[in-house]
Amino acid sequence: MERVGLIQMTSGPDPEINLAYIEQQVAALAEQGAKWVITPENSIVFGSRRDYHQYAEPLQSGALQTRISDIAKRYGVWLLIGSMPILRGTDVTTTLLVFNDLGNLVAHYDKLHMFDVDVADSHQRYRESETFKPGAEIVTIETPFAHLGLTICYDVRFPQLYSELARKGANIIVVPAAFTAVTGQAHWQPLLTARAIETQSWIVAVNQTGTHQGGRQTWGHSMVISPWGDVFASLDDAVGNLLVEIDLQAVTEIRATMPVMSHNRFDNRIKM
Repeated sequence: MERVGLIQMTSGPDPEINLAYIEQQVAALAEQGAKWVITPENSIVFGSRRDYHQYAEPLQSGALQTRISDIAKRYGVWLLIGSMPILRGTDVTTTLLVFNDLGNLVAHYDKLHMFDVDVADSHQRYRESETFKPGAEIVTIETPFAHLGLTICYDVRFPQLYSELARKGANIIVVPAAFTAVTGQAHWQPLLTARAIETQSWIVAVNQTGTHQGGRQTWGHSMVISPWGDVFASLDDAVGNLLVEIDLQAVTEIRATMPVMSHNRFDNRIKM
């Protein structure tokens, strides 16, 4: 069983402050034996459209990504940055970055679904599409510890994406997020549980928490859910970290005894 570390944090618009906190937590988790560590959505920059565009870097280039690479290499962990702004010509994507324990960027995922909704909180209006360009690819990656499926936050409301990740072989699906306090209280755990049960995968979900600069509030309650739908480990709404041992044999056993994917009559890729 491999140990994963989740970093729950209250990010702000200054990437240096955010990175200092991430390094502190990575160091603590690595000392406890974590082989891979994941941070929330917007963990490097959490602010306004101006902030995201100011600090956006081209993929595999820039001071922020160099710093992230150095942290992964220094502590010998695979480091998943839940998202940071990546420059794509004149556009910016919000992108999950996967660095291996040598500090190499080995995978990335551009968030597919933009959070363009109205919420009954102090922020009220959320329009991610006014800041970010949506992605266009579904991404999984084979690692020494698991076959990871990559998603970000609002993606969790789209079960078709998760089914496709499982079909591609993912046995752990990650959900870095900045779920609002209002939507988080109502839907965070139910959505994560549903995605775990229907894909028969481990769900590793790490959220922002607390009140951020500008007044936006996030829910916290990062958690790991088993492929049977049990909340295996969780945090409350405080900043901090969570270390969890994940047994992938549970995925193998559940998929063997209840082969849901092979029973799916709505998937035209499966021959009857």
